[in-house]
Formats: sequence, structure tokens, C-alpha cells
Amino acid sequence: MRFNKKGFTDSELLKMYAALLKPRMIEEKMLIALRQGRISKWFSGYGQEAISVGATLALDEDEYLLPMHRNLGMFTTRSIPLYSLFSQFQGKADGFTKGRDRSFHFGSKEHHIVGMISHLGPQMGVADGIALAHKLKKEKKATLVVTGDGGASQGDFHESINVAAVWNLPVIFLIENNQWGLSTPSKEQFKFKSFVYKAIGYGVKAKSVDGNNVQEVYNAVKDIAEEIREKPEPYILECNTFRMRGHEEASGTKYYPKGLQDRWAKKDPVENFRTFLLEKGVLDPNENEQMQAALKKEIDESFEQAFAAPEIEFDMEKEAGDLFAPAKTELSPASEVSKEMRLVDAVQDGLRESMRKHENVIIMGQDIAEYGGVFKVTEGFVEEFGKERVRNTPLCEAAIVGSSLGLSVGGFKAVMEMQFADFVTEGFNQIVNNLAKIHWRWGQNADVVVRMPTGAGVAAGPFHSQSNEAWFTHTAGLKVVYPAFPADAKGLLTRAIEDPNPVLFFEHKALYRSIYGEVPEGYYSLPIGEAAWVRKGEEVSIITYGMGVHWALAWLDKNPEVSADVLDLRTLSPLDEESIFKTVKNTGKVLILQEDVMFGGIASDISSLIMENCFQDLDAPVKRVASLNIPIPFTKKLEDGYLPVARFEKAIRELVDY
Repeated sequence: MRFNKKGFTDSELLKMYAALLKPRMIEEKMLIALRQGRISKWFSGYGQEAISVGATLALDEDEYLLPMHRNLGMFTTRSIPLYSLFSQFQGKADGFTKGRDRSFHFGSKEHHIVGMISHLGPQMGVADGIALAHKLKKEKKATLVVTGDGGASQGDFHESINVAAVWNLPVIFLIENNQWGLSTPSKEQFKFKSFVYKAIGYGVKAKSVDGNNVQEVYNAVKDIAEEIREKPEPYILECNTFRMRGHEEASGTKYYPKGLQDRWAKKDPVENFRTFLLEKGVLDPNENEQMQAALKKEIDESFEQAFAAPEIEFDMEKEAGDLFAPAKTELSPASEVSKEMRLVDAVQDGLRESMRKHENVIIMGQDIAEYGGVFKVTEGFVEEFGKERVRNTPLCEAAIVGSSLGLSVGGFKAVMEMQFADFVTEGFNQIVNNLAKIHWRWGQNADVVVRMPTGAGVAAGPFHSQSNEAWFTHTAGLKVVYPAFPADAKGLLTRAIEDPNPVLFFEHKALYRSIYGEVPEGYYSLPIGEAAWVRKGEEVSIITYGMGVHWALAWLDKNPEVSADVLDLRTLSPLDEESIFKTVKNTGKVLILQEDVMFGGIASDISSLIMENCFQDLDAPVKRVASLNIPIPFTKKLEDGYLPVARFEKAIRELVDY
């Protein structure tokens, strides 16, 4: 391992050594604490400190880092207080996640660090979004995201690098080539000799360095960052290293061939750099001892301070209260001037008005620019707002949801169009594990709206007609909106974009061009979480949403002798329980109608809520009506049999006559 003094002052070399020494000594402390049972888990970066320290020192302090499990040195080099760090590791209230997550699953806005999730790859899409935010603001900033050789096998790796390449984003994709993914050697992960070869297929630049040499890492990151700040483009940087300890301590290292760890121990980044400094006279032995003693004192005192802090007590109000970022309370009133619109026109109008009002709204999706999207919602938007704000994306939902989150980190509002709600499965992990949990975990809001063209009735079959809204009502931290009328669609969409939290906004495809209504002109917003009485009655309550509202109204129009409450939920999460209970008490008979399949749908939860809270008010059993528990078929007659319309007509008559 070769080091040199060229290009560095003695003070810079000593600073680099101190930055290496700090995470190493914390590692030693934490391994002892783990054996003593004072922490519950530890992911060790012992022997890999050069990557974290070299990369962090090479970047500006306001440039974002997106680290992984073994990047303790990134946190310490950014001068995160050790008390806060140890509080995090011990699950104390003063930790960054307040005991809600462990080890390195946290970020710090103050230190420009974005926390990881266990799925590894999603970090890369978020880095794309942060880099895009810098580029849109014309800020000459680099973003660095870390992944391991194992994580590079995930689809997120391909998607994120491809997006960064197509959009010329200033991202450094730093790959810690540990030689092993948990117990799986590289030869069982991939066949190429170096990640440099991967860059060729993406049309991006790449470099491979000795990841145990802090100067090599520092110089590489410094050179790349200087280059991409001036000429934005992504860069793959492979740092060859070795994971000296287990994936996490409980995993052990028995799977390593005999002698392998001994060979890599000779390349220890701290010991080798210390020897170099001592030999060159930059570091005095006494100074080294003093430095270590001072660090040990700081580490021990901070650890004990965190250990002495009281254990967290469960507070239901606080846990629920931290789920969402605070949203503005005032609504924008609607104009008294209105015009008739179809639902698709209202969605388009709401999106257009939002982009005019909020200059930081960026919309993304497949074919949404010049083509206007497959449903033409964004037709004409490029001409008005330009291609920087109306962005065609590659066919890669995961990276674009991740980029949406990254844009939020960078101060933008992101609206992403899923071409069909069915395709959300490709971005599912980002939505339910990243968007939904990030504010609750460490206080980073996710100002993201995912538009979801959904529903049946257009003979599109099992991959373009599913009703999958219940997947997301089950996930805490997401808001789920599902309008049935044009005026609601516009006002709720503007509100969703105002909201700093992730919102899944469902738009029924069959209603796009079949439903008309008066829609206020200009900008206005409607409250998320409030249901609407579409019709008032006395005999029976029909609780529904989306297409179900129109099925209910059509039947009641044909049967005017039935007096019914029709409650349009409009928002499925948070649910307007107060209005649900009110209509139950009004009529005593309840039918819950949904287009989704019966089992596991939101009707089941509403039924349970009613039974638990309004049992004494019921005059009949609660009825649920839904589609069949099979995939939705393509042919019209099969689709009609699948949908609940005929069963609804029979069920409501039975309920009225009960």
C-alpha cells in the first residue's frame, strides 16, 4: 500500500489520520459493548474506514452522502455528536430515530446525510433525485451514494444508474466491493472482473481504486466531484476492500477460507496510514498516544452519557403524532365561477394549477412529456412548463419513486404518474418502506404524490384493471385519496400536492371521460380525510368510493322509493370515521360497496369499525359487496360477472327489506 505527502500539508494528513482513528476506536468500543450486552446489534466496518473517511473528506460539507451499514466514518467525519450517535445505537430518545430504528438506519438533514433502509438498493434512486434537485437549481454539487457488491445485484442498481446516465445527474455511485455479500462470495454474485466494466453498458465513466488506501479514495472522489460539478454526469467508483468481520456480528465469519482474513489484515487502512505518518515524521509517537487517549475519553464519556439516559417509554400519542410531517391547515377557497369538465379534465386542471402556483413542482412518468401520457392528462404541459419540470422517465418505477423522494430532500414537490396503478408493484418497496416510514423514522418529509390510474370497466384485463388501493391503506405513513367526481378530483389533487407527506392519488380510468360535473375555475383545495354526503336518506346507508358511488347512484335513480344515505369516502387513509358512524346512526342499516375484491379490502375494516363502535345502532347485519376473489378477466362478459354490480343490486334490496 503506497502513500505519499505530495499534494497534502502535514496538518491535512493529520486530520485524515484523526478521521480514520475515530471510527476505528468507536468500532472497538462497540464490539466490547456488544459482548457486554450494552447494545443489541452491530454492523462492523472494521478495516474499511478508508472508504468512508476518504470520500467524506473529499466532498463539501453541504453535499449529500447516502451511506450504508459499514460507513460509520461518514457520520463521524461529518462531526455528528457522539452522544447523539451512541443514543441512536442504544435505542435512546435522543437518537436520530427515537428508538424506532437501529444502527445506521437514520439520516440527518443538518449533516446532509440520508439514512438507508435494509433493502440497500433504494438509496441509489434517492441519490438520483437529490442530484436532480441540485441540477434544477443550477447548484454545482455532487451527490455520493454507497452500495455494496451484493446490493449491486439488485434491480435498483440498474435502474438508478440508467436514470442518472440518461439525465446526466452528478452522482457518484460508490461501490464497496467487499468480496462477499454476507456469506456469498463475489463469484456467485457476478462474473465480471470489475465494476468498471459495468459502466460501459450505461455509457458512464468509472474508476477502480484500493478501498483500503485513504489517499486513493480521497483523490478519486475529489477529482470526480470536481469534474461532475462542472459537467454533470454520473460516475461509478469501485473501492476494493474486504469485510473483516461478519455481515453483522451474529453472522460470524466461519465461511471465509482459512488465511483470507490474515492476508487482508496486512492491508489494514488505519495501521498502514499510521505507519506511513510515523515514518515520514508527520506524526510523533507521543502525539499519537495523546490523540488516542483524547479520543478514548470522548468516546467513553459520550457512550456512558447515552447509556445512563432513561429507557424510552411508549407514548401512543407521540408515536402516532410523528407519523406525518405537519401540513398547512388552511384550505384555498373555490371560485364561484365554474365550468363543466370531465374527470380527466379536472385532474389535468388541478395538476396545471398546482404547477403554476408551486414553481418547485416536478412531474415525472413514462411518456408524459410531448406525448402527454397514455391518458393525455399532461398533454400540452411541456409547452407551458418545459422539459425540466415535465420529465419523461425510463421504464423504471423503483428508481423514479426513489428520485421523487430525493427531490423532496432537495426541497421540491414531486408528482409521479404510474402509467397504470397495476405497475406500482415495480415501485412498491420504495413506497411502503421508504416514502411511508421516513418521516416517522428520522423526520425527513416525503413531499411526493403518486398518481394511480386504476379500475375496471375498460376491458383491459388482469394487469391494467386491478383495484389495489387496499395495499396502501394497510401501510402507516401513506395517505390514500380516491375521488369519484371531477370537482373533488381537482380540489383533492391540489391538496395532495400541498401536503408534505406521501399521497397515493387514485383516478378511475373508466370515469376519466364518462363523468361530467361543474368544477370551480382557478386554484382551490379540498380537505384530505373528509368524506362527502352525495345523497341523504333514512332507510339505508351506502358507504363507498370511486366507481362504487356511481353504481349506487344509478341504482337509487332507478329505485326512487328507497331513501338512502350515500357516503363517498373520497379519502381511504386517513379514514373519516366520524362521518361513517354518523350515517350508521342515521339509518341503522349499512351496505359497504367496493370495486376491490372482498377479502382484505377496506370494506372489511369499515365493517369492523362499525361493529365495534355502533353495534347498538344497527337494525341489520352490515353487508359488504365487492368483486370476486379472482384476478380480473379481460372479456366484457367475464369482467361484468367479476364486478359487484349485480350482487350489489340484490344485496341492497335484501338489506332494505330486512
